[in-house]
Amino acid sequence: MGVRTWIDSWPVYRQLKGNDPLGRGAAVKSPLSSERKARLDTADRVVKSICPYCAVGCGQDVYVQDGKVTQIEGDPDSPVSRGRLCPKGSASLQLTTGSAREHQVLYRRPNSTEWEHLELDTAMDMIADRVVKARREGWEWEDIHGARTRRTMGFASLGGATLDNEENYLIKKLFTALGAVQIENQARV
Repeated sequence: MGVRTWIDSWPVYRQLKGNDPLGRGAAVKSPLSSERKARLDTADRVVKSICPYCAVGCGQDVYVQDGKVTQIEGDPDSPVSRGRLCPKGSASLQLTTGSAREHQVLYRRPNSTEWEHLELDTAMDMIADRVVKARREGWEWEDIHGARTRRTMGFASLGGATLDNEENYLIKKLFTALGAVQIENQARV
């Protein structure tokens, strides 16, 4: 590459000599960057979603290609976040594609230091058995003053802040039907 060719490829020189004096267009583009395509251009579809991390509910655009999530960005149409995401929300692609994501149920027995893999059906049965046992052992027909309560203090529910109204309604109904009175949500804590 000769000196003249090198100077002609220099962005500041192109900016001053060309039609782009403010350096906002062709003057600052290299041939290499002109050839590149944005990851978002290859997406088959864009799905609107909500960030799963906190109670703010920032909007996200989830880019999907061949049935796999390729990118997650802030949704500029969201009245909540107007296209912005915090560092955790910006890294939420790792929830779907990260190498640390677990795809199996992990269980650590009491007093153990090791995790073991369980089948989902086994884990669900263990949870159901523990709910029934806690309900049976902690059931109160009446309080210390003799007032009828029909409740259990054996378990509680702490819901996630990103659950929608319908999900929170169903969780409240489920735990109330089971007799629990300690039902809270992260959004209020």
